Amino acid sequence: MTRTIMTEYLLLEALAADPLLAVGQSISGYLEVGVDGLARGFVFALLGVGITLVYGLGEVLNLAAGSFAVVTILLTIIAVDFGVPLIGAIAIALIGIGVIALLIDKGLLSIVYRSEDGERVLLGIFTTLGVAMAIDGILFNFFTGRYSVPISLGSMDIAGLSVRTGNLIIISVSTVTLVGLFLFFRETFTGKAMRTITQDEVGALHCGINPRKFRTVIFVMSAVLIGMAGVLYGLSSSVQVISGFELTVYALIVSIVGGVRSVSGTILAGIFLGLVLTYSTFIIGAYQAVLILFLVAVGAMTVRGEVGL
Repeated sequence: MTRTIMTEYLLLEALAADPLLAVGQSISGYLEVGVDGLARGFVFALLGVGITLVYGLGEVLNLAAGSFAVVTILLTIIAVDFGVPLIGAIAIALIGIGVIALLIDKGLLSIVYRSEDGERVLLGIFTTLGVAMAIDGILFNFFTGRYSVPISLGSMDIAGLSVRTGNLIIISVSTVTLVGLFLFFRETFTGKAMRTITQDEVGALHCGINPRKFRTVIFVMSAVLIGMAGVLYGLSSSVQVISGFELTVYALIVSIVGGVRSVSGTILAGIFLGLVLTYSTFIIGAYQAVLILFLVAVGAMTVRGEVGL
């Protein structure tokens, strides 16, 4: 303890004697926080895109998104506990959440898709909220602690900055995933068909495209994206069962700010709001940061509405 106090005293003395050193330390600290914020922003972007894809194609607001993310983390942990290597465990978890999403789509969402316009939106909210409550209720019986992806990641020095390895993994995997998503929509028949349905469902029907089949594909795909976001989130943070609600709220904010039908807008909004939340937490604290996030989100939506974006 005495050595620690002495070290801190000497550091403060050095900073006081050399203002440039103090400025350098401050800049480095803010840059390191920026990397944390960028990683969080990419997780927000994946969560938001998961919401945007389903709403854009089928006008269903998936309020079970956060629960999907938590389930994927827990499935990963269970697979690891059974001796599966981490990469294999993540693959199993993503397949598992995809299967769960498929069952929900073929069952409950079939009823939702029979309705139209505003009725579909309301029924979708009611249904996915019920799914989220059911998932959380089941999980509460078996998982009462805090959980994270079972891997130990340190940090590395990059250009004088101490950067957490987990953040680099989050940024890299998210970037590859989102680029792959854009290529899927631009270059594949399935992706082009989905874009056609989003723009003109009646025209898509005349072209022989079955919207219901593609809605199933997009719901499963979005669940896997959200599951990936959950795994990446679990690299640097721990979650509880109730964390699903928090993640859903973040996903909704991001998708609304970015434009609930715009994938590119949602990605940009996710990165921006991730940086806002992280810097706000660093400067003024976690509780006030959430308020700042909401104020910035409202401001961004107001500006977007005024400029017609």
